[in-house]
Amino acid sequence: MAVRSAGAGAFAQVGRMATLAWEVLRAMPRRPFQVREGIQQAWFFASVTILPTALVAIPFGAVIAMQLGSLTQQIGAQSFTGAASALAILQQASPLITALLVAGAGGSAVCADIGARTIREEIDAMEVLGVSPIHRLIVPRVVGAMLVSLLLNGMVSVVGVMGGYFFNVILQGGTPGAYLASFNALAQLPDLWISEFKALLYGFVAGVVAAYRGLNPAGGPKGVGDAVNQAVVITFLLLFLINLVLTGIYLQLVPPKGL
Repeated sequence: MAVRSAGAGAFAQVGRMATLAWEVLRAMPRRPFQVREGIQQAWFFASVTILPTALVAIPFGAVIAMQLGSLTQQIGAQSFTGAASALAILQQASPLITALLVAGAGGSAVCADIGARTIREEIDAMEVLGVSPIHRLIVPRVVGAMLVSLLLNGMVSVVGVMGGYFFNVILQGGTPGAYLASFNALAQLPDLWISEFKALLYGFVAGVVAAYRGLNPAGGPKGVGDAVNQAVVITFLLLFLINLVLTGIYLQLVPPKGL
């Protein structure tokens, strides 16, 4: 019975989270949009994630480039190192790095802020006054997370590819022309679109999960702290699951570019 009740509770949590996501989508086009709040939240997300994201992207790109460079040398396919490492960074590493840092740094702060407002009964007061907390508080934060995720994804892609180029060409003795030519031969525009779409969706998921846990803390300051930890863990699990699904769909729908 305990296992059954726990499973039912988990499904109820998923249903309420999906309902909140739908309400956020419905409230996004509603006027008036909180422009000032949205800009402040976007700037906050950017200020706490730009430097850590860049610092993570450099070694991440280097590890991918060195590992793939070593592997391609073993099988005699050094000319494809650039394409393999750049596509891996563009399609997989960049959106995930961006989303994990947005969720870990910005999402945790959003969850703590909303949770503090909830236990102080500010959310209830807004509802009594007829002010929608979703439209007034949640939507600007979700939009800010999506916008920053989109921009950071481009930055991570550039920094990661440059780091991979440096470590492959300078440290492993690769050829600059072969590195760039292989990337140009195998990369295509949909690779960029799926990367940006992933970043946009990951930012939305991170914002919604952080807001949901902030709106439903267990009670008291300890409950808010637990909600922050849960929000980060839930977001990470959802991001990896969504990445698996999107990658599978993309590989089935978009044919690879041949030489």
